[in-house]
Amino acid sequence: MILRRTLLAATLLAGFAMPAVAQKSADTLRVVERSTVTNVDPYYNSLRSGLILAHQTFDGLIYRDPDGFVLKPALATAWRFIDDVTIEFDLRRGVRFHNGDPFTADDVVYTLNLVSNPDSRVATPANYNWIARAEKIDDFTVRLHLKAPFPAALQYLAFVTPIYPKAYRERVGPEGFSRAPVGTGPYRIVRVDQAKQVDLERWDGYYEGAPKPRPAIGKIQIRYVPDAATEMTELLAGRADYIWNFNPDQFERIRQHPRLTAQQQETMRVAFLMLDAAGRTGADNPLTKQKVRQAIWHAVNRKEMAERLVRGGSRVPDAPCFPTQFGCDQEAAVVYEYDPEKAKRLLAEAGYPDGFETELVSYIQPTQWTAAVQGYLQAVGVRARVSQLQVQAVIQRSWAGTTPLYMGSWGSYSINDVSAIMPNFMGRGANDDYSRDPDIHRWLEEGGSTNDPEKRLAAYRNVIRRATEQAYWLPLFTYVSYYAHTRDLDFTPYPDEMPRWYRSKWN
Repeated sequence: MILRRTLLAATLLAGFAMPAVAQKSADTLRVVERSTVTNVDPYYNSLRSGLILAHQTFDGLIYRDPDGFVLKPALATAWRFIDDVTIEFDLRRGVRFHNGDPFTADDVVYTLNLVSNPDSRVATPANYNWIARAEKIDDFTVRLHLKAPFPAALQYLAFVTPIYPKAYRERVGPEGFSRAPVGTGPYRIVRVDQAKQVDLERWDGYYEGAPKPRPAIGKIQIRYVPDAATEMTELLAGRADYIWNFNPDQFERIRQHPRLTAQQQETMRVAFLMLDAAGRTGADNPLTKQKVRQAIWHAVNRKEMAERLVRGGSRVPDAPCFPTQFGCDQEAAVVYEYDPEKAKRLLAEAGYPDGFETELVSYIQPTQWTAAVQGYLQAVGVRARVSQLQVQAVIQRSWAGTTPLYMGSWGSYSINDVSAIMPNFMGRGANDDYSRDPDIHRWLEEGGSTNDPEKRLAAYRNVIRRATEQAYWLPLFTYVSYYAHTRDLDFTPYPDEMPRWYRSKWN
């Protein structure tokens, strides 16, 4: 690890001598990422990099402005609640998809009915399983029927529900669409080299009155690389104009670089450690014992990780959600202070005075963060061998039920409501549910199916209390996004972890 940091620092210093070779003159923003989008269809990947791509190239019915999270008209010009479970939308006229097809109610009904159908096997079903059906009233009016009252409906429609072009997608099929997707956003996708590169181009036919501005930058090239060191090398060598989520150790050095600059912004993303309380990896798994899980919660020095590794204003939530989300009552949580001696006592009481061996599966970067958790566990006797994998591989293992300890992160799709985080990891039928607690299932359903804020808060308090008492899902720290880019780029980061390149411009 020390050698790797030394080499990276040397590369960074060497980069000071590199000439300015940003692609301002070619009007092409070159983005390099290590989170490969294996399917650019926005409904069939659960990665933040996929959501970012979707926000540049697709629009939904509603747009959430990053300044104050205000909801604004997008493909819908107005909406109204007919009753607690029915929303009617007036659709914008004169909009065309990137292939020239006109946008109508047929596209909205097709999209919403498709993604809410369990057989569609979208990447994150919890984002849409509250939808009963969409109904066409006329060519520019749609009525959306909910299964039950769902207070966060407009938030989900604004942030994670882009609209498909019905005729085109039916003609080319799901595979054809993933090779050549078509949306209504400010950029259009002009090239997809699966898992290697995606090229975007400003869509000159972007509709009048859109809440997103017409882009100032003509083209965006997104390349995917295998690791953080390669990302940094590409930036320093002048082959990239923008990277993000690099090692915070490099922040100040990049800020001093004559050709580059760096920014930081706390986000709604929470790092977590998920423990197999349900015994999905085997009934004899020590993690099925409450005292073992509590020992692990006491063993990890989360405050030290936030302050020394993440930095930039990172916080440690007590509850399994982001503090600003509706329903995320930190006071309802059982608090676990860092106490390695207590962790050892709990392990002994659980029947493991000498500790035990297990596996820690992670995709977290920088890898030092995973190593830190491994070290804290080792100090109390939990010998966790690390399996550091790509994001998709870890997700596949988690869904298959083969991750005793799973370290990952969740950004809630930047939806400011706990329904965007807790049901994904503790809800009935969730692929990532490693607690399988029927009371939590019931409370989550109660909180997600009423418009009464007090009833929702009461249900979510019950979830938080039980989840922390049982030590199911450990929130480690909030993320701080680190951005590095050429000084030629005027770029603003936002707390919702959504880079809006259509708002950027060249200096």
